[in-house]
Amino acid sequence: MDGDTKTMTFLQEVVDILMAYIVESFDRETKVIDFHYPNELLQMNNWELQDEPATLDDILISCRATLKYAIKTAHPRYFNQLSTGLDMVGLAADWLTSTANTNMFTYEVAPVFVLLEYVSLKKMREIIGWQDGRGDGIFSPGGAISNMYAMLLARFKMFPEVKEKGMSSVPRLVAFTSEHSHFSIKKGAAALGIGTESVICIKVDESGKMIPADLERRIVEAKQKGFVPFFVSATAGTTVYGAFDPLIAISDVCKKYNVWMHVDGAWGGSLLMSRRHRWKLDGVDRANSVTWNPHKMMSVPLQCSALLVREEGLMQNCNQMHACYLFQQDKHYDLSYDTGDKALQCGRHVDIFKLWLMWRAKGTIGFEAQIDKCLELSEYLYNKIKDREGYEMVFDGKVCPHLTFTPHADNSSAARISPHYSFCTSCLAQVAPVIKARMMEYGTTMVSYQPQGDKVNFFRMVISNPAATFEDIDFLIEEIERLGQDL
Repeated sequence: MDGDTKTMTFLQEVVDILMAYIVESFDRETKVIDFHYPNELLQMNNWELQDEPATLDDILISCRATLKYAIKTAHPRYFNQLSTGLDMVGLAADWLTSTANTNMFTYEVAPVFVLLEYVSLKKMREIIGWQDGRGDGIFSPGGAISNMYAMLLARFKMFPEVKEKGMSSVPRLVAFTSEHSHFSIKKGAAALGIGTESVICIKVDESGKMIPADLERRIVEAKQKGFVPFFVSATAGTTVYGAFDPLIAISDVCKKYNVWMHVDGAWGGSLLMSRRHRWKLDGVDRANSVTWNPHKMMSVPLQCSALLVREEGLMQNCNQMHACYLFQQDKHYDLSYDTGDKALQCGRHVDIFKLWLMWRAKGTIGFEAQIDKCLELSEYLYNKIKDREGYEMVFDGKVCPHLTFTPHADNSSAARISPHYSFCTSCLAQVAPVIKARMMEYGTTMVSYQPQGDKVNFFRMVISNPAATFEDIDFLIEEIERLGQDL
C-alpha cells in the first residue's frame, strides 16, 4: 500500500547504479576485473537465499556487489570471449524489452515484436543473397541452438516420417563438418539422437579451412558403407583460427550428392554487412540454412542469434504441434504471424528489438563501419606481431577479427594471427595460463587461451569491441610482455 514513491525511488537508484557502472566500464583507468577466487567471493558477501524478505536497501547493496565483482565486458581492454562491448542503443532496447516482458509465440501477445522479427529476418535473407529475401527463419537462444535447428530441418527434409516415428524409422544418418568446427554440431547430433559418432570431421588445410576434396571422399566412403549423408555444416569464421571454409566448392559437393548445406556463420556471418569483406562468404547464397549471431561482431547485447532458412514453410511443418490453446485457427488476424509453432520453444524471449533498434540507429552503413574497424584493428595487431622479435606465426594470413598468440619463455612473445593468430612450441604450454592468471589478478586486461591439435596453449584474442583503439592493442602486447618477463 502507498508504495509508489518508494518504488520509483528504488528504480531511480538502480538506474543510478547502472549508469555509474557504464561510465566506469569505459574508463581505461579502471580494472577490467576485480578478481577473487570462488571460495573468497562466497565468503565476502551473503549470497544465500533466505526465507524472510530483504529490504529495498539490502537489494540495492546486492546490486552494487554484483556489479563490483562482475567482469567489465564493455571495457576497451577486455578481449576475452565475446568482447563485443556495450552498445548504448542496444542496452536501451534491452531495458525496453524487459519492461514489455512478453512472449514471442503469437502476434496476439507480441504484435510489434513479431512484425520486427519478420522484417529483420527478411532483410538478413536479402543480405545473404536469397531472391527477394524469401525463406524463413527464427531467433534462437544462441548459435548452438540455431545450428541444431538446421540439423533438425535437414533430417526432416530428407525423412519427414522421423517427426512421428523417430530415429528407428530412418537409416543410419551421417553429418559432416570440419575438424575445426564448433562443438555445437556434435552436441546437436547427440541431442537429436543422431549420435556424435555419426558426425564425420573433415580435414582442414594449414589455415584451418575445410578441404572440399576430403569432404567428397568421406561422403562417398559413407555411402559405400550404407550410411545416408544428410547434412554438411561449413563454417564462416571458425572458433579458433577464424577461418572461412570455401563455400562455393562445398556447395558443389553438396549439390552433387543431394546433401543439405548449412553455413555456421555465428561468428563470421556479420561480415556480410561489409562490402569490403563479404567476399569471404562467397557462396553463402547457395546454402540451405545459415546461422548468424548479431550478438557477436555486430555488438548486439546478448543474446541475439538467427537461423535463416531458404525454404519457406519447412520450419512450420517440421516443428508445429497445433496447440489449440495458443494457435487457434479461427483468430481474427493473419495466422502466419503466430510464429511460435515453428519454434522448439514455447516461451521465447524477445531478442529482436535490440538488433532492430540498433539497425535503425546505425543504419547498414554504421554496422559496416563498425565491422571494418574491427578488421582494421585485427590487421594492426597482425602487422605488429608478425615481425616482432620473439613472435612466430602459426600461419601467415588475415581472415577475421580474431587472433591467437603465445609469449615465449625468454621474455619475448610468440603469436599466431589470422585475426586468430597462434604461435607456439611445446615448452610454452604453461606460459599462457600463467600470464592469463596474472592478467586477471592485476585486472588490467583479459584475453583467452587454448591449445589446438598439436599446438600448445596460445592466446586467442577476439577483436569485436567498437570501443577498442590502436592504443589498446599496443597496451595488450606490452602487458603480456610485462606480465611474462620473469618466465
